[in-house]
Formats: sequence, C-alpha cells, structure tokens
Amino acid sequence: MFASSTHKTMSAHNSGAIVAWLLIMALLVAIMVVIGGITRLTGSGLSMTEWRPLMGTLPPMSAAEWDRVFELYKASPEYDAINFGMDLAGFKMIFFWEYFHRLWGRLLGVAFALPLLWFWMAGRIPSGFSARLLVLLALGGFQGVIGWWMVKSGLSEVASVSQYRLATHLGTALVIFSLLIWTALDIRDGKSPVPHGHAAATIGIVALTILAGALVAGMDAGLLYNEYPLMGSGLVPIEYGEQGFFDPFENPASAQFHHRWIAVLAVLAVLGLAFNAKRAGFGNRPAYFAMGAIAVQFLLGITTLLHGVPVALGGLHQAGAVILLGSVIWLAHGLGRTR
Repeated sequence: MFASSTHKTMSAHNSGAIVAWLLIMALLVAIMVVIGGITRLTGSGLSMTEWRPLMGTLPPMSAAEWDRVFELYKASPEYDAINFGMDLAGFKMIFFWEYFHRLWGRLLGVAFALPLLWFWMAGRIPSGFSARLLVLLALGGFQGVIGWWMVKSGLSEVASVSQYRLATHLGTALVIFSLLIWTALDIRDGKSPVPHGHAAATIGIVALTILAGALVAGMDAGLLYNEYPLMGSGLVPIEYGEQGFFDPFENPASAQFHHRWIAVLAVLAVLGLAFNAKRAGFGNRPAYFAMGAIAVQFLLGITTLLHGVPVALGGLHQAGAVILLGSVIWLAHGLGRTR
C-alpha cells in the first residue's frame, strides 16, 4: 500500500511538471503572437532581409555589420516605396521588433525541445502523449519556415507581405497554442473527446474571426472606415464585391466588413457555449472567464477601430484574441469531459 501511494504521488508530481511546462509554453506562444502583431503594426516585419537561423541569433555587433544589413534593407521594395530616406537610427528602431520577434521564436524552440528531451530520457512523459509532443515540436520548427516564407513575399516586387501567408503564419501559431493547452488539460484532468457540435463550431468561429483579423492586418484594412457599426453611409461598404470571387481576401473594405460580423457571431457562440457549460455542471469560473474574455475583446476591437489602430490598442487586441481562444479551448475541453 505504501509503495502504491508513493507511485501515485510520483506520477502526480511528474504530470504536474509537464502540465506546468506546457502551460508556460502556451503563454510564451501567446506572447509571440502579440510580438508579431506589434511587429506588423510598427511596420518592422521586412527590416531583416536575411534568414539566418543560427548566425541571426545575435544582432549586428559592429558599425560595419549595421551598415551591411542597412544596405540590404535599402535594396528592398519597402525602403523605396515607404521608408525612402530613412536614416540608420530609424532603421534600428524597426529592426528591433523583427529581431526580437525572431529571437523569441528561437527561445521558444529551445524552451520546448530541451525539456522535452529531458522528460523523454527520464521516462516521465505520460503514456499516449509522446507522438503529440513530437508533432508540437515539428510544428514549431515548421512555423519558422512559414515565417520566412511570409517575409519573402514582401521582399519581391510588392512592399508588403502576402495577407494569405500572414494568415497562414498566424493560423499555425494558433494551432500550436491550442494543442499546448489541450494537451496540458488532457494530462491534468483526463483526456477529453475531440470537440464536436456547438463546441467545435465555437472554436471554429473564434479562430475564423482571428484569421479574418489577419487578412485585415495584411491589407491595412483597419485604417478604413474608422466608425462603427456603419461603414460610410450603410452597414455594407460601397466597395463590397469589387474583386469578384477573391473579394473576401483581396478587398480591404470587404475584409473589414467580414471581420466585424464574424466577430458578432463569435460573441453569440461563446456566450452560448458558456451557458451550456454552466448547465452541464462544468463550473462557473471557466464560463465566466470566457464570457468576460469575449466581451472585453469585442469592445476592444471597436475601440481599436475607432482610434485608427494605434500600436498599443492593436497589441492589446491581439493579446485579447489569444486569451479568448484559450478560454474557449478550456471550456470545450471541460464540457467534453463532463458529457
């Protein structure tokens, strides 16, 4: 009996360490998403025209190296189209956010890979979770490739990154963030079935709202129609439908319109899921947290729009999106176990 009790205590301790590690990783990914948003809002994403996964860990360490990377930037389309005449001091300011974004990505890789290796060698990974953790490791590495693929789209003829690639980059980050939280909850509370029905639809709508926001960001559509709920003289902008089949993805006014109204659907879906969770007996705290998160995020989105998307509000709106997604994942996981 004593040996059995000791084994249970050790197993709980092992699981607790892995759960804490996964939740910390989810927090680091959330911070990464916010840093990426700030990088976009400050126009810094194309300041580094090289992809040097190893050597790029350190910033330029000499005046000669700063001159070299600045000359590379001056040969880019963004310099000619947007920042022509920028001096070295101005370049260093935009360089900082892109460098910090890439550095944080490298730190994420180390913070995931080294503990994973240690847990693996120590035999502390719970049964049935090895493959999922390896998938997360592979997704993290692939995300770095996607990030450079996105940046390359703005280093050709057009001085901005592709909104499609931006949405792909953000979407992959959201998948990683969601899997980290779901895996931590599976280990801590017991496995929950794959979301379906209302829970799956809510997660999908919240994710779709965030990705619609990525299209808005990719086309700087937040700088249009800084009013709510009208867009000009009506609810629908006059430009709506001008791009034909690709209008939702390539028309800035249409992208903002869709982001607005998908967000309304997200509010209704999250509130409904929260009430369902309360009725199912999952608990009040996660339900109230999700309701609070969706309310704050919706109001923050309107405020950000009305003020013309300043960096501070835009960064907060990005953070609110990740918090909201995390709260819905928490709700869906608990609701699945309760049922």
